[in-house]
Amino acid sequence: MQRILIVSDTHKRLGNLYEALEKEGSVDAMIHLGDLEGDENIVNEMIPGPVYMVPGNNDSQAPRELEIQLAGKNVLLTHGHYYYVSLDLQTIRQEGIARGMDIVMFGHTHRPVIQVEDEITLINPGSISYPRQQDGKCTYIIMEISDSGEFTFELKSV
Repeated sequence: MQRILIVSDTHKRLGNLYEALEKEGSVDAMIHLGDLEGDENIVNEMIPGPVYMVPGNNDSQAPRELEIQLAGKNVLLTHGHYYYVSLDLQTIRQEGIARGMDIVMFGHTHRPVIQVEDEITLINPGSISYPRQQDGKCTYIIMEISDSGEFTFELKSV
């Protein structure tokens, strides 16, 4: 079993990220989907395993997105602002399918999404620092990959 912490939009406010890591205990990897605002080096040192990061609209580092493989699945990591995710998810969904992705992970909206379809899975952990959904909870996602390659996604809050 592999456990991966997925977060986004910390905006120089890392307290809740530290709290989530403490609450979750050991994770095998972390994915940060942008808007770190200069905290890349700090976040990169938070866990011993791999940390995958992409820049947000308030960040300047490159590349602007990453394509990775996890347990045989093609995964696109992007902040999402280039795909108009604040309007709807159609553009990012179509881009993911066109590029042969199984999962697309994005941030930017500060609102969580777990949308599992036959063609593609769309994941947004919301913001762990500045939520915008109605309940106002700071959220993240724990993704578990079973030994048989099954993916599960659980939305959590701090």
